[in-house]
Amino acid sequence: MSVGNWLRQVEHRRFTFRVGLVDLLLARSGFLRLKLRVVALLLLVAWSTETGLSAQDQYALVVTGAAGGSTFGDNYDRWRSRLVTTLRAQPMFEQANLVVLAERPGPDVGRSSREGVRLAIERLAARMSSDSVLYVVLIGHGSFDGVDAKFNLVGPDLEAREWAALLGLVPGHVVFVNTTGASFPFLERLSSRGNTIVTATRSNVQRFETIFPQFFVEALANPLADTDKSGRSSVLEVFEFASSGVREWYRERGRLATERALLDDNGDGLGREAGQLGPDGAIAENLYPGAGPVEPEWATDPRSVPLIARRETLRLEVGELKASKHEIAPAEYHRKLELLLIRLARVSRQIRVGAVDK
Repeated sequence: MSVGNWLRQVEHRRFTFRVGLVDLLLARSGFLRLKLRVVALLLLVAWSTETGLSAQDQYALVVTGAAGGSTFGDNYDRWRSRLVTTLRAQPMFEQANLVVLAERPGPDVGRSSREGVRLAIERLAARMSSDSVLYVVLIGHGSFDGVDAKFNLVGPDLEAREWAALLGLVPGHVVFVNTTGASFPFLERLSSRGNTIVTATRSNVQRFETIFPQFFVEALANPLADTDKSGRSSVLEVFEFASSGVREWYRERGRLATERALLDDNGDGLGREAGQLGPDGAIAENLYPGAGPVEPEWATDPRSVPLIARRETLRLEVGELKASKHEIAPAEYHRKLELLLIRLARVSRQIRVGAVDK
């Protein structure tokens, strides 16, 4: 049996289990809105399984551009090195599927020039299929003159529209992460169905050097980013963990944050910050950089089903409450939220304890 077929079977078993779980939820719940939300979640799981976003071939292009000096260059090299090491340690990244470009080329590292980027994307696209995923991470300087947004390369730069045209050659899903200070305009240029875009900044005026790349790279390597304890970190989890690190960095230094990262995965070109409500995130939470499917041993144990069903019901109730936050008094909202979170924590602990005991 091929690895691809094995992964599909694992995803199918996980999906079948979730179908049964949703049936149980619907049987227990009398709330129409809750039922509709569960069905919507089920359709999303079916879509991600069908398109293979969490189980198919994964590719990556990591680019550090022209640094303009050793101070920045040393940071860029260090972040790139750690990022590449993290990705290569993941089971779904084959050596040939990971392309690295830098200002100073070396073994397994090409030059981050305009031509180098073009050739890398064209070659990767030629090997990909419609259910492949390409991760593109840019670390370096950016610029925006009010019209053109660029990522600084060795020699002539590529403008955001040129990046969009090149990535339009990719037959699969694209996750594009621009960690520079002038990254916000890239969101509007590259946003489309089939693209997940992460930018380090949320407006054109945020153009200072960013620390987001440091925390993004750390989040990919940090098991704590796996907040749902699934055994792998999604793009959404990495984005939120990195954003939290950036906020804490500025807070500790008593400085006003000059960068706020955005994520867009529904093609509307708007995006949202970490922790905000909004339509973005449904795709990103089903994309796992380099990680294959994880199926805990207790996931299909009949004894765990009632607890898992209860946990999912509580999670949906938390979502419902947050969605109606502006419709109820603040004190009542926080009282209800605290109660739900306490119940959720207790159920989650019961599940974890049960998993250890089995």
